[in-house]
Amino acid sequence: MSDDDHHVHREEFEHDPVAHAEARAGMTVGELAEEYGAAGVGAATVHEAVDVYAEMLDEDVTNFFGLAGAMVPTGMRRIVADLIRDGHVDALVTTGANLTHDAIEAIGGKHHHGRADPPCSHSDDSHERGHDERSGTSMREHDERLRDEEVDRIYNVYLPQEHFALFEGHLREEVFPPLEAEGAVSIRRLTEELGRANAAVNDREGVDEGPGIAAAAYENDVPIYCPAVQDSVLGLQAWMYSQTSEFTLDALADMTTITDQAFDADEAGAMVVGGGVPKNYVLQTMLVSPDAYDYAVQLTMDPPQTGGLSGATLDEARSWGKLEKAARNVSVYADATITLPLVVAAARERVE
Repeated sequence: MSDDDHHVHREEFEHDPVAHAEARAGMTVGELAEEYGAAGVGAATVHEAVDVYAEMLDEDVTNFFGLAGAMVPTGMRRIVADLIRDGHVDALVTTGANLTHDAIEAIGGKHHHGRADPPCSHSDDSHERGHDERSGTSMREHDERLRDEEVDRIYNVYLPQEHFALFEGHLREEVFPPLEAEGAVSIRRLTEELGRANAAVNDREGVDEGPGIAAAAYENDVPIYCPAVQDSVLGLQAWMYSQTSEFTLDALADMTTITDQAFDADEAGAMVVGGGVPKNYVLQTMLVSPDAYDYAVQLTMDPPQTGGLSGATLDEARSWGKLEKAARNVSVYADATITLPLVVAAARERVE
């Protein structure tokens, strides 16, 4: 029996059959995203995210980009830097941690592939140590070994601790001294100087890796806001430097410039990667603007059921007046290291 032969009155249902996505050799990312649109569940949501983000990349839309999580050490640095260089980001809100890791790469440090599970061990004394031979070394022992070897772990990424010493020297020699004579400076001014210094050292030292996110923002006059800068190695170093110098930060100064950007935007879009402070800072900007976001895409793994902001849907943000009632928005609940490259590549393919 066809749907046309069914005479039940249905207000919610529409005849729109789910098709079956095709995955073939040689297809582009954009073509794959189109195939996602034929499917359901998360695939359909990713397809919608591409649609919305492609509209956001219109030159008439002012784009605010929120970047939380460990997106730089996990390999997403170039994607964000390229978006900035190509004019697709008008304001970046991120964490001090992302800026720390961005600078480390800019000045010659590298993050390395590691493991999130303990290595297997089949030594004869495994039972004597209280371990099942099949499970091998415990994760605690694994991390204790990394501690002894002076290696920090970010899930399955390793970072040798000497890179933080390199970063401290970079800040004290290249970044903080020029700011000292300016009195209390905004966090935006700090991130600007960090970008300048990253670019300068990267070029001077001939570092193979690109100068990165902060450098791209500096070179393209894109402001970087870092409202929780204290919650990072960058913040710790800034605090320590302030103890023996005139350098200090004005935490409220950035509120003026970012709200001015929101106020002046004819149309505004929010790309929110992860949750926490960057997400809220991007969204709350519209609370003091006569308008709200016309577009928004969220990529997160945090569930909405806890009531926390990190996983809260963008539909919920509409109730606060952060999104226009007619805004196009979508939340994708999946690992952002998977979804961000896909959404960005597919949207850029469509636009460019």
